[in-house]
Amino acid sequence: MDRVILHCDCNAFYASVECLDRPELKEAPMAVGGSEELRHGIILAKNELAKAMGVKTAETIWKAKKKCPNLVVVAPHHDKYAEYSKILNSIYQRFTDLVEPFGIDESYLDVTASEKLFGSGREIADAIREAVKKETGLTVSVGVSFCKVFAKLGSDYKKPDATTVIERSLVEEIVYPLDVGELLFVGKKTREALASIGVRTIGSLAACDPDILVHLLGKAGKTLSDYARGLDDEPVASVSDSREAKTVGNGTTFPRDLTALDEVHSAIVALSEEVAQRLRAYNKKCRSVTLTVRNADFVTINRQTTLSAPTFLARDIAFEATEIFKRFVVQGTKVRMLTVTAGSLTDADSAEGQISLFDANSLVQKKREILECTMDEVNKKLGQSSIHYGSRRKNALSDGQENKL
Repeated sequence: MDRVILHCDCNAFYASVECLDRPELKEAPMAVGGSEELRHGIILAKNELAKAMGVKTAETIWKAKKKCPNLVVVAPHHDKYAEYSKILNSIYQRFTDLVEPFGIDESYLDVTASEKLFGSGREIADAIREAVKKETGLTVSVGVSFCKVFAKLGSDYKKPDATTVIERSLVEEIVYPLDVGELLFVGKKTREALASIGVRTIGSLAACDPDILVHLLGKAGKTLSDYARGLDDEPVASVSDSREAKTVGNGTTFPRDLTALDEVHSAIVALSEEVAQRLRAYNKKCRSVTLTVRNADFVTINRQTTLSAPTFLARDIAFEATEIFKRFVVQGTKVRMLTVTAGSLTDADSAEGQISLFDANSLVQKKREILECTMDEVNKKLGQSSIHYGSRRKNALSDGQENKL
């Protein structure tokens, strides 16, 4: 018996959330982006009107305004997006406890066992769309299929506010004609490599000899061959699996490749601040820091270091992650993605997590802990990232609104 997997994707999430507070924005082409005065001001999200004018996510604001001179650009409010993400997932959890977030605005659901209570996969998807619209004012597109990969294809197939079902009998009709670039993990470089051997659609990828794909792409070739044929049995994680945090990570793919060390360090600091803030919220400290780096050729390195003492300080985590980068990444590497992860967690109140008050270095550390906890309180009151360290410079993660310590 096939599983019934849903992929729920909130339509134009950032832009839609901004329109909730400012309904007049719905009537104009609008986008969420950084400051136009900054050289990294880019489009983070856009509404349907802006999309119709050719505005694209991750392009510069000045380029977007050449296409759409009357484009309204608003600053991002990440604290709002995080709150609505929680609301969306709480709605999904009414239908199943197998809910696995895939980014801030996407989630996988396994509703196989829920069909007896709520109807078919399509009926559950439609019920979710209706509940989200009624309770939040947002819309979601939902893909329904027998595996995660095709469920995600389904949510992208028709937007906004739509349900697309991809049963096995519909794979050749719906999936195979799609551009191979629509498949999960097929980026620009991989798409170009596949095109070099005549593979341009998911159907041609499915028909290609897996050995040829392995020769061309390495291990990824076998994975993509399986995905194209719907051979994906990866389970959807249970909500209960993530209740006790084992690691805390934060990562992002940049709109342009980073090459300078100061840019990379600045991005690491920004990522580390959120990791540290979440550690403090969980009342945890970490004993290890892992840095994941993906370059422009999609080669990924993953390195970990063990700390001499547990910490939940952003400056400690950022320092260790930057040291990893300097030791293991060749200078000048074009960095496409970074992830900072805190691991080997321990309770902050435990004997291991506490620091001595009879050591000069520990006293300095204690003052830093008080400082960062105070920053948490300020950010709660004034909005996420209202205050942060000055070493977090204007970069690909910045939204142009900076208050520095």
